[in-house]
Amino acid sequence: MPIVETDPIGQRARVSRPHRVHPPAPAKIRILETANRLFYDEGIRSVGIDRLISESGVTKATFYKHYGSKDRLILDYVTARHQSFVAALNALVEATPDPADAIRAHTADVVATIEAPGFRGCAFINAAIEFTDVRHPVRELVLEHRDWYAGVITDLFKAIGHPLPGDAGDEFVLARDGALTGGYVGDSIAAVAALQRVAERILADSRR
Repeated sequence: MPIVETDPIGQRARVSRPHRVHPPAPAKIRILETANRLFYDEGIRSVGIDRLISESGVTKATFYKHYGSKDRLILDYVTARHQSFVAALNALVEATPDPADAIRAHTADVVATIEAPGFRGCAFINAAIEFTDVRHPVRELVLEHRDWYAGVITDLFKAIGHPLPGDAGDEFVLARDGALTGGYVGDSIAAVAALQRVAERILADSRR
């Protein structure tokens, strides 16, 4: 809807249109999708720009036009992973009015992720391992993601009535981290079973 603005002396009005947000260019989306696949499957540092360009089906000029450097693409990759995770968890919570059921549904989602073909662990933990400097922008993004996630889980336990929702949230997040890591490098069946046990024990503590 056009916005009518009047000039300071009120002699005339002018019509300005709302700022139009253009969707990302298809080539930019394709590069990010390629990075999402390769960075997760093979590691961020091991995938070079030439490989990204080749598998994205773009020219080197197009790559640099949209990203300028691999570093910027890496940050967009981590950010896109976070945004996707936020959208999925928010949708789950909104669709599940009972917070205890939401915890169980989220636990089931984690289990499904671990059991899915191509699972390579937690993308955020993997990224943090590759960037050891805690002041690196990648580490800062990972920390922001984890703070947001822990906050959502803590809020769910608070809504359930857990006497120590912060402790409950920390314990669940740690169990989830362990399941994601153990499910990749070790026995996935044992990892998901342990996560489910911890989740149910914490939920039981809420009813005492």
